[in-house]
Amino acid sequence: MEPHAGAHAGTHAQGRLPTLALGALGVVFGDIGTSPLYALKESFVGHHPLVVDQPHIYGVLSLIFWTMMLVVTVKYVFIVMRADNEGEGGSMALLALIARTLGQTRWTPAIAMLGVLATALFYGDAIITPAISVLSAVEGLTVVEPSLGRLVLPIAVVILVGVFVIQKHGTEKVGTFFGPIMAVYFLVLALLGVLNLARHPEILAIVNPWWAFHFFALDPKLAFLALGSVVLSVTGAEALYADMGHFGRKAISIAWLYAALPCLMLNYAGQGALLLDDPAAASNPFFLLAPEWARLPLVILATMATIIASQAVISGAFSVTRQAVQLGFLPRLRILHTSASAAGQIYVPMVNWLLLGCVILLVLFFRSSTSLAAAYGIAVTGTMVITSCMLVVLTFSVWRWPPLVAGGVTGLFLLIDGAYFLSNATKIPDGGWVPLVVAAIVFLLLTTWSTGRKIMRHYLAVGAMDLDLFIRSTAGSLRRVPGTAIFLSSSSEGVPPALLHNVKHNKVLHERVIILTVTPQAVPHLPEEGRIEVSDHGSSFYRMRLRHGFMEDVDIPAAMKTVTQCQGPIGKMDTSYFLSRQTLIASERPGMAIWREKLFAWMIRNAATPMEFFNLPTNRVVELGSQVEI
Repeated sequence: MEPHAGAHAGTHAQGRLPTLALGALGVVFGDIGTSPLYALKESFVGHHPLVVDQPHIYGVLSLIFWTMMLVVTVKYVFIVMRADNEGEGGSMALLALIARTLGQTRWTPAIAMLGVLATALFYGDAIITPAISVLSAVEGLTVVEPSLGRLVLPIAVVILVGVFVIQKHGTEKVGTFFGPIMAVYFLVLALLGVLNLARHPEILAIVNPWWAFHFFALDPKLAFLALGSVVLSVTGAEALYADMGHFGRKAISIAWLYAALPCLMLNYAGQGALLLDDPAAASNPFFLLAPEWARLPLVILATMATIIASQAVISGAFSVTRQAVQLGFLPRLRILHTSASAAGQIYVPMVNWLLLGCVILLVLFFRSSTSLAAAYGIAVTGTMVITSCMLVVLTFSVWRWPPLVAGGVTGLFLLIDGAYFLSNATKIPDGGWVPLVVAAIVFLLLTTWSTGRKIMRHYLAVGAMDLDLFIRSTAGSLRRVPGTAIFLSSSSEGVPPALLHNVKHNKVLHERVIILTVTPQAVPHLPEEGRIEVSDHGSSFYRMRLRHGFMEDVDIPAAMKTVTQCQGPIGKMDTSYFLSRQTLIASERPGMAIWREKLFAWMIRNAATPMEFFNLPTNRVVELGSQVEI
């Protein structure tokens, strides 16, 4: 029942285990760590309020406990995190792992669509997480002083703007400042829980699943609807898998089992004990746990914690975007590195400002965390269902577990995740449509770009000239000028349009001509050896393929320095790079609908220039345009 031999834990996480575990506590568990601010409250005063009495309190808390144990601990920590793609996790990495292992099968397109859909849903989650987290923390001011309610929205907006503005300075600087605060925050969670738990230690009986079943027997309809609020306690569970490459499976597992999980459950139990004494405290049980003198400091601490939660999901959006670009699901975007030592720490300006705009609109539209809770959950549970579906493929086809075991385990997770998803689906009219609309837009963009590239390559290949025929017809008849010309080509066959246009207009060939194709692989990182493959076609013509992992940036000039198979070194100052700039013309040809072809053409026009994306020297680049009808 062990995973495939290629799966191993976090090969790219480096450092001492205690340090990595502390870092994971601060970054990975920011989202799930701030769930106590609103999860229990929404169960009792949300869109489907419950009676605040012992059977309902015990029932909800028992559901929260077993959700954390089954979904987070068993599913993610013990099983899903074993499915690492050379140390990396997340939907795109899992998709690449399955595709690489299984190759092309009849299920490959369906699995690819699941991975793309999970990525699209992640963006919906990335918009709501900062909004609901910061709003729920700032709303603590109304517990301190009810008259401060009018300041909640302006303060939340200012904090959110600040969170996105500082992104350009990098995750490392932000995490260094706020990381230790999360450790203090989790300790405070546990302390507040224990202080209130002391009055009702019998509430620890919630670990008995009988209370969860009793809740369903008592009121099946409300119990089912309550699942939509209970699942808020595990929002951020996907971060355990997505951030595995930064900290490693072992560090994340230790941080969860020995720190985050106990602190969270002590706090939830403390909130339950408070509700047993004071049912009116359901209006905001998290902040009412604290004595009156400690509530303002708790608001400040919780706000800092929500900034960390927001930071984690924003950084995740940057990372997912880069993976999508490298795997061919998004056009080239401007990606900036914010750390000289950590390659994974990046900043994507376009994504950052789009997220900020959407987050501010959400806050101003919904105006409270309770209203936003209706929008929260559908994207999270949708992603969980998709992960369980992909887990079916992993256990049966990749890890090859015994069918009975694989079917039993994955069937249980599909049942649990499906129930949570269906419960959240009832909130679609109240706000759940928001992440679905966002996910639909992102899914459309991802699939349009991927499909459009395939169609464009097909038509370019149909009209492409054979390279050896081109060499025989031109090498001896055209003047050869000094230097090296590198023609970038999306296809590893035929003559690229830029080379044909150069011959047509300039009527010369360089002494050495290299046709270069950059090819991302289904692994996050590649060893230095074997990255470059060169084939000699004679007459100083070479076809070259440069491979790279989907978590790596491509520096073509640096790669060219390592090439020795092309009759000597490739000098920086005597090398020119020729790029093809295609202008697409939508047509009635088979492929995509006209409106999608126009959308694809718009995406091409707005893609980042290859010069910046491939780190090409701007004074050595020549762009040649052509028209392509698709």
